[in-house]
Amino acid sequence: MDASATSLLLLLLLPFLFTAVPQVGGISTTLDGPFAPTTRRFDPSLRRGSDDLPIDHPRLAKRVKSPFPEQISIAASYCPSSLWVSWITGDAQIGTNVTLPDPATVASEVWYGEESGKYPFVQRGTATAYSQLYPFEGLLNYTSGIIHHVRLEGLKTGTRYYYKCGDSSLMALSEEHTFVTLPSCSQNSYPSRVAVIGDLGLTSNSTTTVDHLSENDPSIILMVGDMTYANQYLTTGGKGAPCYSCAFPDSLIRETYQPRWDAWGRFMEPVISKIPMMVIEGNHEIEPQVDEMTFKSYLARFSVPAQESGSNSGFYYSFNAGGIHFIMLGAYVDYNQTGAQYAWLRADLHKVNRQITPWIVAAWHPPWYNSYSSHYQEFECMRQEMEGLLYGYSVDIVFSGHVHAYERMNRVFNYTLDPCGPVYITVGDGGNIEKIDVDFADDPGKCPSPSDNIPEYGGVCHLNFSSGPAKGKFCWETQPEWSAFRESSFGHGILEVVNSTHALWTWHRNQDTYEESSKGDQIYIVRQPEVCLMKSGSATTDYCTC
Repeated sequence: MDASATSLLLLLLLPFLFTAVPQVGGISTTLDGPFAPTTRRFDPSLRRGSDDLPIDHPRLAKRVKSPFPEQISIAASYCPSSLWVSWITGDAQIGTNVTLPDPATVASEVWYGEESGKYPFVQRGTATAYSQLYPFEGLLNYTSGIIHHVRLEGLKTGTRYYYKCGDSSLMALSEEHTFVTLPSCSQNSYPSRVAVIGDLGLTSNSTTTVDHLSENDPSIILMVGDMTYANQYLTTGGKGAPCYSCAFPDSLIRETYQPRWDAWGRFMEPVISKIPMMVIEGNHEIEPQVDEMTFKSYLARFSVPAQESGSNSGFYYSFNAGGIHFIMLGAYVDYNQTGAQYAWLRADLHKVNRQITPWIVAAWHPPWYNSYSSHYQEFECMRQEMEGLLYGYSVDIVFSGHVHAYERMNRVFNYTLDPCGPVYITVGDGGNIEKIDVDFADDPGKCPSPSDNIPEYGGVCHLNFSSGPAKGKFCWETQPEWSAFRESSFGHGILEVVNSTHALWTWHRNQDTYEESSKGDQIYIVRQPEVCLMKSGSATTDYCTC
């Protein structure tokens, strides 16, 4: 058989070769769906371990002396050829009188190279500090240490680097750390594993989640909001409070115990000093203080590629990793069609070249599709404003948190099963103090009233369904047809993109840590670009160039 005949045969067999891939191990694909709604009922033992770790726990302890760096983390930039390194020096202060430190007193340097112990390159960045102030009797003020951010540029993609950070003039550089840059934009290269985690906190369950995630060796982490739960930790007594308003009904403002942020940074450093972590804000990051200031800690502590991706806000941005374009959206800033975020999103989607980055993965904190009683239809306004845009550009997968449980949807658009709708997945099950959510809105007596689940930001757009099985009702009477699988357990997810059309999604439950053959949920997500027409893909330039 000559070469031309062989090529023709391969072209004819190509569709069958693709469909054969998911059959390995008997794993279902989204092409087998929509699936009948399935619920795995709650294991009551999983509510144990939800108490906060004490502030003097060994995993939360400061391990270096000032001015040496601590809480070291890395984050992807817009393009894989650059990367952010962040850390903190100095000591935070908490009390009635605190003084903001001078960031100019310590340099922000990263020394790095491709060989261990050799650092021929150095780049310098910026530093900042912030305060959390409560001018009310009984509430304590806080000032951070000095927070450093350095962007490394001109890196080789898919390459291991070794680095130290700190101030060389003070002989205060960190120990050596290492990272591997993400693959270049291409439909033929992808991050080996994308970990997805939400609503983490600092409990015993949180430690199990993070340890389990580390064992799965991801190449990048998506943190879909609600990281530290510092606003659930009381200054007085050092105990966690699942219900702050219940414990402090006369409080003038919801206090947040900022040292939990420093504890969380130390807790996460062994993982995120070598694996890029991309964050998006959740409601527990709002943290209001004096003069109606919000999100001070979130904005100061994390580097995100907002400017590089054309965003004017740290609350929403995008970045690329191999053949995946990631979009991180903000639910607690203006998401209306007349606003800046919507305009940025439309422009960002329009310039995606699906020949270079076939996959679009979006993430934000509160889910649009959710069949649990908790947060049911809470961000219906955001869905009504933005869903059509995401659907029109054929976004493939959407990750959210907020609901402290797991749920994977069938492909859906506007509450209707649709083979071209995104696969929505809720992973707000990291293990925080508020415990697991166990009630479903379709269970008898568990449907919340329309006056419940009021969002911290935006309006209320609760609706009664006008058609389908829930016609004329606020809640479904059975598990909705768009809800494929749900379970109240703590855990995290791993996304492994195989090629331009197939990606393996696995949800790892915490109780399965020591059972390699046990998976909470697993499915191949399959794109059908030949069926689902998309507006994006018309870009002619390499938008991945930084």
